[in-house]
Parts: sequence; C-alpha cells; structure tokens
Amino acid sequence: MHMLLENAAALERELAWFAAVVSARLRLYFSPAEPGPASVLDLVPPDLSESASEYARFVQHYELSFAERLAVVLCLVPHVRPQLLDPFLARNTITDRRCSEFGGFTERGDGEFLPTGETLAFLLAGSDLALRFQVQLLFEPRHIFAKHRILKPMQPASEVPLMKAPLALSEDLLSLFTIGKERRPHFGSNFPALQIETGLSWDDIVLPANTRKQVEEIRTWIDHGPTLMNEWGMAAKLRPGYRALFYGPPGTGKTMTACLVGKSTGRDVYKVDLSLVMSKYIGETEKNLARVFDHAEHKSWILFFDEADALFGKRSETRDAHDRYANQEVAFLLQRIESFDGIVILASNLRDNIDDAFARRFESVIYFPMPRAEERLRLWRQGFSAKAQLDRSVDLDALSRERPLSGGAIMNVIRFASLQALKGGARAITGEDLQLGIQRELAKEGKAS
Repeated sequence: MHMLLENAAALERELAWFAAVVSARLRLYFSPAEPGPASVLDLVPPDLSESASEYARFVQHYELSFAERLAVVLCLVPHVRPQLLDPFLARNTITDRRCSEFGGFTERGDGEFLPTGETLAFLLAGSDLALRFQVQLLFEPRHIFAKHRILKPMQPASEVPLMKAPLALSEDLLSLFTIGKERRPHFGSNFPALQIETGLSWDDIVLPANTRKQVEEIRTWIDHGPTLMNEWGMAAKLRPGYRALFYGPPGTGKTMTACLVGKSTGRDVYKVDLSLVMSKYIGETEKNLARVFDHAEHKSWILFFDEADALFGKRSETRDAHDRYANQEVAFLLQRIESFDGIVILASNLRDNIDDAFARRFESVIYFPMPRAEERLRLWRQGFSAKAQLDRSVDLDALSRERPLSGGAIMNVIRFASLQALKGGARAITGEDLQLGIQRELAKEGKAS
C-alpha cells in the first residue's frame, strides 16, 4: 500500500507538469501574444529526488532528458488520466475535423485519443520543423527506449508511418509505475514460457562435489557479473549474460538445480515450452522464441530450456530449402543467446546432442551424473516424510547398493510406496511396495527388473 501511495503522489506531480506543458504549447501555437512561458522547455519537470516511488527511481536511473521524460508521461496519460488529452480532440473550425497537427490515433472519429510520435513532436516543437525531426531520434533502435523496451510506436500495419503509430509504454513499466510491481507474463502462445519454482533447498538436492562447484560459478556471475562488466569496464570485451549447459541422464537434478539457482539469488526461472516454440511454418519458430527473449531482456530472469536438443541440436547437411532454413534458425538462436543479458540454461541428456556452435558459447558445461551408492543412500534417507514409518523389511543400504536409480526415480518410488501405505491405512512402508515402485520405474525406462 505504501508504494501505491508513493507512486500516486509522484505521478500527480508529473501529470500536473504534463498538463502545464499541454496548456503552454496550445497557447504558444494558437495565441502566442498571450502572457506565459516563451517555450515549453521553460516548464521544469518536478524534482522527484526525495520520492521513493518506482517512477522516480526510473527517472533517476535513466537520467531522462526533458523530451524523454515527456514521452514517458505522454504514454502514461491514456492509462491514468486520459482526460488530459481531451484538448487534442478539438476540431478545426475551418475543416470541421480534428486538428491534424496534433497527431494522435483513434479507431473511430469520436473515439479515445491515443498519442503518437507526432503528438510528442507537436508538444515539444510546435511547428518548428528542425525540432520535430529531432524528436524522431527518440525512436531509433539504438535509443534507450528501444534497447530497454521502455516504449515504442505500435504500428498496427506496415504501411503506417512510424510517427503516426500510437505510442505504447512497456506493460511491465506501466504496472511498476502504478501498482509498484512488474506484471508477470501469462503463459500461452504469446509467451511460451512458464515460471517454475521449488519449495526445496540446497540441502535437499544431492550432487557430486564437482557438479556443485561448477553450479556455484553461475551464482558467482550473478553476484559479481555487474561489477565485472560495469565497474571493471569489461562490457566492451565480454558477451552480456551467462550461458550454461546441464547434461546428464534424466532425473539427475538438472531442473531442480536451475530452480535453486533462481531461488537462492532472487531470480525468476522460466521454463520454455518447446512445444509452443517450435513450428513447422517458416519463420514462426524465430518469432515465438523472440517473444520469450524480448520479454526476458533486462529482467534478470533465468531462461531454462529442458530437452534442448530439439531446438539446439546438431545442424543437418544442407540438402534442400528446408534444411537451409533450419540452419538459419540455428543462426538466429545463436545471435539471441549471445546478446541476451540474462542467464540461459540448456538441459540435455547427452552433451554431444548439442550443436557445436552453441557448445563453444557456453560459459559452463556441467555434467549431472547418476548418483553413486552413497549418494543414493542420502536420497533414500532424506526423501521420506518425517511422518512415514519404514517396515523392518526395508533395507535402504541394500537398495542403494543394488538399485542404480536417479534421484528423480528414487523420489517417484518413494511417492508410490508412501501412497500405498496411506491407501492401506497409513501402515508402515514395506520393502515389497518399494520393490514394486522400482519395477515401475525400470519399466518406464524399458529396463528389466
């Protein structure tokens, strides 16, 4: 609630400034002889240095210029106080139509006024052509608005000129400036990645010492990467972000480790659903993947690709147009992964299944082996509920020595045997139920018991 009040207070001041700019521009344009500021640039934006609002933090972080700040507020107005744009709905008494110099976009003649680049140009420059041209530079690809996905012209059709397209603020920033937190994207075709979490801790996962040590390198990057890139000036020499390959048999803890890296560093982990990403139609796979990377840019997220062979596997020989395009997809993936500033973790059963072009770009290649007997014993001992009782027939030491199961398989067996005990009236878990559970797991893998 406190952040809501802080945001509202900061935006009230910003909206009052915006209203003053609109009033000054209309006076200067239509009645320049009337008293008032000689330029809209004389209307200094409010000082928000004492504000704890998310909006104030954003303005201070980017050190926005007058024009940039006005652009952000202009994009906010339709969502928080649309009536401030009503003056732009005024009609030209000569032509009996809206004043074209105001720019703006409406779906219907009397519909809501949506500001465009031309609206911003009018507010900042009036009819000064040179200044209006300068406004266009705010929408260049290298400007922070585009690079950091802050705002952009939403061109409804390719034939609509850039400056005539409605301006749209990032949904994440709109949510941050109002309710004080970023809105989580909804899983679906427009965002084919699902946030994954775990209630477990590092004590609950059993990994070899060398594997655990290599995983720590990812946490080291998260903790110290920004210092290395910015304070040590290595951003020009090193790729942004961090890429890791987890490989090893199923059930050896790859997904759980990714979740724990996120949990222990305060980062969201999104598992990319390859069934929604991959498409048989030319160009669609890249578009689907671009949506994920575009959403994740500058978010400090961890993107997790399970069974990544399907998307990042070895390229085929070029025999036809389809093969050529498949290889173009790999080139696109390489470019996006190399430029992504977050963490990307690919998981595969076999390291050799991943295309060498990707493998060379990993900062870490981490093997998750099948657990050894002593590690399996730890998994058995810590896997059961504290309320569970084990029958005298249960010999966990023997199971650990004789049954080379993965951690995931062991937990599946524990789940099965525990449910059998509850079904029988919460009787003790028997060795017979555990053996039956093991047979079920081996059958899944096509192995004889």
